[in-house]
Amino acid sequence: IDLIDEFGPNRIIETPISECGFVGAAIGLAIQGFRPVVELGLADVILVAMDQIVNTAAKMNYFYDGKATVPAVFRVWSGFRPSGGPQQSQSNEALFAHVPGLKVVMPSCAHDVKGLLKSSIRDENPVIFFEPKGVYQNIGRVPDADFLIPLGLADVKIGGSDITIIAIGAMVPITIVAAEYLQK
Repeated sequence: IDLIDEFGPNRIIETPISECGFVGAAIGLAIQGFRPVVELGLADVILVAMDQIVNTAAKMNYFYDGKATVPAVFRVWSGFRPSGGPQQSQSNEALFAHVPGLKVVMPSCAHDVKGLLKSSIRDENPVIFFEPKGVYQNIGRVPDADFLIPLGLADVKIGGSDITIIAIGAMVPITIVAAEYLQK
């Protein structure tokens, strides 16, 4: 599907390769009441726009005593890929997880992608949406219904009382297999 044909040039904007430029434009649009979703591609290139995201988008709410928000989503692909070099296989989500005013999201399956992305778009704060490359090949059911997954809450995949395994992104399916093995 060609997104420009489906949604029009007022909603889909192709930009030159200038991460600082299009991230800055998205921040400006968000301040004006739009809800931009910026596709940065590899998580490695988000570092080029880190100043815009960390020092402008994440702090805007603090600059103006809660009267200005930046409801923008920055989508990036994170993690190892077999054909990627050292600059195309980084997992830098921890760098952003410690920034006040910024939310970091990392789904572990197709179901979570839909619910978390919809919640991210509706959030009043800037959100970096890390999509683990290791999850892309996992096929799963995604409900047709409109649903949200709340940001900031852990998702307990398997309940128990003896051990807690905490994982994010592509490691979640692996830890589920490990938990099922341990239950036996």
